[in-house]
Amino acid sequence: MTDTIRFKDIDIHYSISGDGPTLLLLHGFLENKEMWQFAHDEFSNTHQVVSVDLLGHGKTSYLKSNHSMLEMANAVKAVCDHLSIYQVKVIGHSMGGYVALELTQNYPDLVNGICLMNSNYYADDSEKKALRKRANEMARTQFESLVRMSFVNLFAPSSKKDFEHMIDYVLKQALQTPVEGYIKGQEGMINRKDMGSFFAETTTNKMVILGLKDPVMPAEPIINFCESYKIPIRTLLKGHMSHIEDKKELVEAFKEFLQ
Repeated sequence: MTDTIRFKDIDIHYSISGDGPTLLLLHGFLENKEMWQFAHDEFSNTHQVVSVDLLGHGKTSYLKSNHSMLEMANAVKAVCDHLSIYQVKVIGHSMGGYVALELTQNYPDLVNGICLMNSNYYADDSEKKALRKRANEMARTQFESLVRMSFVNLFAPSSKKDFEHMIDYVLKQALQTPVEGYIKGQEGMINRKDMGSFFAETTTNKMVILGLKDPVMPAEPIINFCESYKIPIRTLLKGHMSHIEDKKELVEAFKEFLQ
């Protein structure tokens, strides 16, 4: 079932299926809740599965104000409140992981498990911030070429041929993201705070899932971090889009997290 709630004068769109403990799914930048259909299919027999279109993505419009990661988390919390959900395990892909961290830090009674999928806990360095700012400057006049270039580069080299048709489908969805949603999302990521200490110290259940050939999120430093703090980590063989490139192995990792 899909539905909406009102949040700060816009409609937040979400999908819900199944019964049981709640699994909350948060998509990444230029994605939407449709990316989680496989998880609804796989887990709704044992869990209540909720996926949300984050601010400026999918069918959810953008706010007049900034889209900080905390503001996105506040919108997700509003969905949980509307559905009378009081405890969740949350999985966030890429940008969705940043939102999941804010949700966990600001609403600790709500989150009893957090999984960062192709995501991280650290703030952008100066080089990454400069790249995002440059992309925002290009977005108003070269949006389609900008999205095409950046989106295809999320995949491991071998995946670009192996998953050509699926890549084309999700690229078309990414291009439906409003320009303002793109810009506000980038600004939110530029300004996000470092969450490394929080993630290391939080006592809630946690897991990290990485692609070893992820071209935008190098695995080695995250693996070292997780080993240092004894955070469970699962490494998959391909790139940033594990729900496409390594779906079978990803489902098994999710099952382990949910146990």
